[in-house]
Amino acid sequence: MNMPVINQPTIRTLARLTFGNAASLIYLGAVVAAAVFVTVDTLLVTHEDASLAGVWLFLLAAPTVFLFLLGGSMAGAESFGPAWFMYLALTVSVLVQSLALGWFVRFVLGGARRTRAAHPQGA
Repeated sequence: MNMPVINQPTIRTLARLTFGNAASLIYLGAVVAAAVFVTVDTLLVTHEDASLAGVWLFLLAAPTVFLFLLGGSMAGAESFGPAWFMYLALTVSVLVQSLALGWFVRFVLGGARRTRAAHPQGA
């Protein structure tokens, strides 16, 4: 049986697109900061009512997190499903969006690099 194998250069390229540019790192930093805020707010702050701190994570992970949650509800999970599915959906959606952001930056800068390389003397 021939199973498709992801080779090492492909994994390296995906990792570089996801974590190897400034735009993706800024986005991932904002997500980590929001996750720390939600964790501190949940564990250390007492509230009379429910806190809306977790909304920031969903806003940063939108719209892909809602696609994952919709897929989970179509598969039979109630509302948000089990906690592990919600955390998995948040993590995967943030990584997918970071990859898409890295691809977009590569697309925009790659086009600018090709233009400069085609006319090295400014002609």
